[in-house]
Amino acid sequence: MITSGPNPILELLDAFRRSKVMFAAEALGVFERLAAHSMKAEALAADLALDAGALTRMLDALVAMNLLDAADGGYRNAAATNEYLVRSSPKSMNGYVRYSNDILFRLWANLEDAVREGTHRWPQTFNLAGPIFSSFFQTDEAMRTFLKGMHGFGMMSSPRVVEAFDLSHHETFCDLGGATGHLVAAACDRYPKLQGVLFELPRVISFAMEYPHPRVKLHAGDFFTDPLPPADIYSLGRILHDWTEEKIYFLLMKIYAALPEGGALLIAEKLLDDDKQGPLPANLQSLNMLICTEGQERSLPEYRRLLATAGFSSVEGRRTGSPVDAILAVK
Repeated sequence: MITSGPNPILELLDAFRRSKVMFAAEALGVFERLAAHSMKAEALAADLALDAGALTRMLDALVAMNLLDAADGGYRNAAATNEYLVRSSPKSMNGYVRYSNDILFRLWANLEDAVREGTHRWPQTFNLAGPIFSSFFQTDEAMRTFLKGMHGFGMMSSPRVVEAFDLSHHETFCDLGGATGHLVAAACDRYPKLQGVLFELPRVISFAMEYPHPRVKLHAGDFFTDPLPPADIYSLGRILHDWTEEKIYFLLMKIYAALPEGGALLIAEKLLDDDKQGPLPANLQSLNMLICTEGQERSLPEYRRLLATAGFSSVEGRRTGSPVDAILAVK
């Protein structure tokens, strides 16, 4: 039997430290200051009102993590940092980094209690009674931070999701709870004859207006309580993993009833393996759903069961190689 030694344990002991270095650098404004040009540590420390010696330690760690490059005795952002961590980049995941630092990092500190009790950690961590959507979004700034993070993820994953299946025969694509509309926009970009609708809560629609698309209409409403806009294909991106099976069944049956024969539902979620013991990002996201929401990640057989119960007759799943996978269910 070949043993791996202590390295896997040592790597895991360091993992949260690496994350926190990135989180703290973003929160302190390091990546924003180094987006346009390099700076020496002393000048950057003076600019940001930080201790120069402590900042130098952080900057050197960020170089070792490939988030910064050393340049002429100073530091500058690596290419990936400018693309994904600077707020002005169209692909920025800055919002989700901020959300991870301010919210998830603290929630995950109470994972033991979540496993003991099987419930989210909002009351324990933040003294808030409800899950994420009724608690964290009490302010517009909190909502904006989260949605900007989801937009960054969507810019990576949505094009891969809409190309996983041939959707060219559909006419109207309605994304339910689609945040900024990145998924429906990606569908319209790929299929020129497609017309799109983003169906979101009124507060979210006001934010989505900052991301216009010429073939995507905005429709305000709540998919649990309001009639769904007419469409021959609906989508749910990172929605079903938030909710209990009772709420999922209600939503799936509502979508099924609204679809014409031959209509479809496109689902974007992380797929667990059939034995649910991988891939690791899906397992970790399922634990994230435990501490944040009422839901969990699922395997394709589990989605097939849910969708079949709602009436769908054909269900296929595809790995996309992006942060979420694709499932297509046909009426």
